[in-house]
Amino acid sequence: MPFQETLLLPDGTPMPRLGQGTWQMAEDDEKAAREIAGLRHGFDLGFRLIDSAEMYADGKSELLVGQALKGYRREDQFIVTKVLPENANRRRIFSSLNRSLALLGTEYVDLYLLHWRGETDLAEVAGCMEELKAAGKIRNWGVSNFDVQDLEDLWRVPDGSRCSVNQILYNLGSRGIEYDLLPWQRERRLPLMAYCPVGQAGALVTQDRVSKEKMVRDENVRAVAGRIGCSIVQVLLAFVLRLEDMAAMPKAVGFEHIEENWAVRNIRLTEEDIDRLSRSFPAPTEKVPMEKY
Repeated sequence: MPFQETLLLPDGTPMPRLGQGTWQMAEDDEKAAREIAGLRHGFDLGFRLIDSAEMYADGKSELLVGQALKGYRREDQFIVTKVLPENANRRRIFSSLNRSLALLGTEYVDLYLLHWRGETDLAEVAGCMEELKAAGKIRNWGVSNFDVQDLEDLWRVPDGSRCSVNQILYNLGSRGIEYDLLPWQRERRLPLMAYCPVGQAGALVTQDRVSKEKMVRDENVRAVAGRIGCSIVQVLLAFVLRLEDMAAMPKAVGFEHIEENWAVRNIRLTEEDIDRLSRSFPAPTEKVPMEKY
């Protein structure tokens, strides 16, 4: 089967499934030109989804994205950014979004996410998001790092079920969502976006940092890569993208790594591959606390 390029948000809006992440970009001014060139190389290859946040480098990531997007047609891009919990209220969210829009150099974002729940008033968040949507400043809104209970709480408030996406940490070594969050969202046709889809520098990313294993060194991961004739990173990314209701935003700066990520669209894992990967990194058999990074 051909790679499914997009998934549908609840309102029918198509969202690209493979994007570019920008976490930890724009933190060193001397690297900015290379990072911008990398993002543009991705756009030229065909990447249309780009993810940022007001928290990343205190807005400099959004500025970097805005600079990279100059010269590209806005309607061809799907821009995602996030608001901090302390700004997700009626006093601050409107000015916070305006700052993000100015840095991104756009009049609207395609998807605006609450970065994590924090101490937010979910009813107030949902109400403000719907106002921003009505004003044309965002096309859709969602959340990030929400577990089942958080989503159930959101669904109980007015307009809470208008949430379009939940962005979470998910990769071969962090499969906790498969136990309950993924089924919960599928019942409601709420898509997911995976950050750190190949781990942090190939390492298992866990909230308590207990595991020191490296996915890139695992013998079963290496065996699957060898069978397919692809890179280990491509195996890890293909594992995430095997779920058709999941988008993924790997971060890369070097042209070769960006091309490697783009080429994953041509890779299919078999059931035997999934079984082999699961020998080293099994699916959860009980509730796992949500992992965040």
